Amino acid sequence: MSLRKAACQGGLLGAALASSCCAGCSTSSSSSIETLGRALHRAFLTATVPQGYIQTWAEVRGRQVEPFSVVQQEVEIVSERLRHSVSTGIPALKTAAEYFFRHGMEGKRLRPTLALLMSSALSPSAPPPEYLQADLRPAAEHAPELRRRQQRLAEISELIHVASLLHDDVIDDAETRRGVMSLNGVMGNKTAILAGDFLLARASVSLAALRNSETVVLMSQVLEHLVSGEIMQMTATSEQLLDLDHYLAKTYCKTASLMANSARSIAVLAGEAPEVCDMAWSYGRHLGLAFQVVDDLLDLTGSSSVLGKPALNDLRSGLATAPVLFAAQEEPELRPLILRRFKQEGDVALAMSLIQRTQGLRRAEELAAHHAKMAAEMIRCLPAAQSDHAEIAREALVQITHKVLTRKK
Repeated sequence: MSLRKAACQGGLLGAALASSCCAGCSTSSSSSIETLGRALHRAFLTATVPQGYIQTWAEVRGRQVEPFSVVQQEVEIVSERLRHSVSTGIPALKTAAEYFFRHGMEGKRLRPTLALLMSSALSPSAPPPEYLQADLRPAAEHAPELRRRQQRLAEISELIHVASLLHDDVIDDAETRRGVMSLNGVMGNKTAILAGDFLLARASVSLAALRNSETVVLMSQVLEHLVSGEIMQMTATSEQLLDLDHYLAKTYCKTASLMANSARSIAVLAGEAPEVCDMAWSYGRHLGLAFQVVDDLLDLTGSSSVLGKPALNDLRSGLATAPVLFAAQEEPELRPLILRRFKQEGDVALAMSLIQRTQGLRRAEELAAHHAKMAAEMIRCLPAAQSDHAEIAREALVQITHKVLTRKK
């Protein structure tokens, strides 16, 4: 069996396992999500990550792509539609809802970019010029055009993401976000929570207007996973606090589910075969896991000025992330600190000192690289591209896996 075929089959088996696990989340949420975590951990332990794999593949393909530029114009019109869709006649709610959609606060819009790149990767042609103008039809109005529906899916993914940030900042009592004061710091916890609820309500209206029951199920499941992941984090037992399987399951729920189910929804809207939908889903899942592990690393190694939020925030919040859990496997003195959630004076400084004695950071880097590699392999496994535009979009999706690994904030 060729390496490419083995990678594709391995990725699809993983997607099938995770799909079956998460399909039962509504009835057996804890056991099915934990099963997913164990499967992800076992796959990492038996994998090898060749050095420079992403760059090597790009060189073989013969082109380098700046991924965010490929669908930049579409992302801009999605951003314009977002600003339009969250507007309301209630002044305080308008200010709160628009807080992270204002000009200059957009960030890279990673999730809409991923959705639109997946749309292009599966498309027979580039979007015509009329689809590069903002669609300002009401959220409740159905858009019959496929590309417009996929643009709305990109919008929905960003609404869910920003709503989750607003809620997370309240839960974490965060003071900053994206280099500015958090919304809860400016307007209070109650307004921030209600603003997040408002964004989810607007996302739900747009989702219903897609008139596709499968995408409604997929994106609604994201909301369930966000809540499940937060509860898993808050109620972890002593055993779970030290368990990498539990960490991976929680991370899938809190971060990767949105990317995975958004990518799959794009493929579903396009009418793709189930195996192609699985590949899109698996790409988003692996990319989301890589993204979060890198986020964990940056929290330990980055500076507050670069991150736009306090460094060592996870430790101060009582969270043992991937590099900490790997370090604890080598350094037993970390275990009691993790179990008491770094609450005693001097625990954070001591934890950092202990982590630096171990290979915890390096092993977490390997975990992120493993998932980035698997995400790239899923793009390689897609059926032959139907256009040059689709080929470029696929290159961009692969290059994003590299950018996730090398980002500084």
